[in-house]
Amino acid sequence: MVGTLALITSDSGLDLSCALQSSTAEAIIRNAARCLTWGEQNGNRVHNRSMLTSRWSMGAFFRASNPVDKNLDWDTVSPLDLVRLAALMERSQGRLEIAVALVDGPVALNHPDLAGASIRELPGKPKGTCNLAESVACTHGTFVAGILSARRGSVAPAICPGCTLMLRPIFAEARNGNGQVPSATPEELAEAIIDSVDAGACVINLSSALVQPSPKGANKLEEALNHAAHRGVIIVAAAGNQGMVGSSAITRHSWVIPVAACNTQGRPLSESNLGSSIGRRGLSAPGENVTSLGTNGKPQTFGGTSAAAPFVTGAIALLWSEFPGATAGQIKLAVTQAGMPRRGTIAPPVLDASGAYRAMAIAHGRTRVS
Repeated sequence: MVGTLALITSDSGLDLSCALQSSTAEAIIRNAARCLTWGEQNGNRVHNRSMLTSRWSMGAFFRASNPVDKNLDWDTVSPLDLVRLAALMERSQGRLEIAVALVDGPVALNHPDLAGASIRELPGKPKGTCNLAESVACTHGTFVAGILSARRGSVAPAICPGCTLMLRPIFAEARNGNGQVPSATPEELAEAIIDSVDAGACVINLSSALVQPSPKGANKLEEALNHAAHRGVIIVAAAGNQGMVGSSAITRHSWVIPVAACNTQGRPLSESNLGSSIGRRGLSAPGENVTSLGTNGKPQTFGGTSAAAPFVTGAIALLWSEFPGATAGQIKLAVTQAGMPRRGTIAPPVLDASGAYRAMAIAHGRTRVS
């Protein structure tokens, strides 16, 4: 699934074509790490033009390099088990005052498994409700919405159905079969981020990865992301699926949590973008064979960071529901750093929602932490 344009650049400023010549993800990681070490030691920051791609995808596959729970049965592990979300979900379905903004395609609001959800459409074009259930934009938006807000017990992960879901679509619907993919400009994305922040969002989910904005578009995006940071609104963004080592104007921003996708063993998928900023500040989450709501009466199974990003977003929403007095910085730190060693790789660790809860509980003086 695809969206608009942007330049992916080396986080360290080094030409990483040496790493990209490798045929496997493992070799790319190994060779890119060598390149990045050299670049960081020299402290340069130069755009790597050889990594220019042509479009912007609604998600990306990725893999995590950190070990996960070795007691898991890999044949039966679920996406929620992998990121240790089940215990947090048992504590809460989320609070209505915790608003999650979905900047994506429109959503099939008539789906029965979304009937009980608190969903708010923000003004703008396109509208939040699907008109063409078969469109790629509607299918994608509904799928991601299901991961976050579907009824518990449905086929979807349904992480935080008690929170308020804000819809601010940027991908317009089009009838399938015409060869077009959903797209939006960086300026439209920046406007949607600002609208979501101003409407009271606590966390914004961007299941989209930027791959080539104009300088003006990049500036607008930076202003929007700075606005979110200033207002304490966490941004969770897909890392991108071009199979490259680098970053975008979104994933490079210090306030953004970039999300990569991994398989059920927590291992990176070969199509994923890798990068110093993604490895340093990001997380991995399930991005292989994730099942959620479909628009044709049947469940849909997709992959990539389109699917991975909402696992992180949902975990943040539940943590904030459990600790409503926490600051954005405290939540962000708990999710991305709790119990993790200092990072020096280009691949991010797997989300540990249980560990993040424990970190928040200890910081807030809860005597019983389970």
